[in-house]
Amino acid sequence: MWTSVVVGEQLRPFGGTVQTDIDPRSLIGRKAFDRNGTKIGTVDEVYLDDATGVPEWAAVRTGLFSRDAFVPLEPSELVDNTLHVPYDRALIKDAPDFGVGRHLSPEQELQLYHHYGLDLSGPPPAPAPASGDRSFGRVAGQED
Repeated sequence: MWTSVVVGEQLRPFGGTVQTDIDPRSLIGRKAFDRNGTKIGTVDEVYLDDATGVPEWAAVRTGLFSRDAFVPLEPSELVDNTLHVPYDRALIKDAPDFGVGRHLSPEQELQLYHHYGLDLSGPPPAPAPASGDRSFGRVAGQED
């Protein structure tokens, strides 16, 4: 299970270069662009792994009356104070919609990995909490 944190982080390396030393809250409000340089929206929340505290997902508000779309922070890049996600806008907008402001379950995380075609065979994740339940926590830029 993942706790949402409006911050960007990475859990496992997938070949990207998102900085892990950046304060996840500093990603909130940054513009996000797809692989072609087309604006996706604005980072609304960042989701951290509860066990490691590493940012893995960002929820990007895709429009004034739209929903938030989850995007992987790894292999995304932070360039000129904007988040560049190496996927097409259409794929991002079609990502599973789990709502924001709550934990992502392991099943939801797996759906996101499959949606983006991310390799789950990378290095093993950090040890899970004593309960054996992995979760991502939400980091918000403002008080909820």
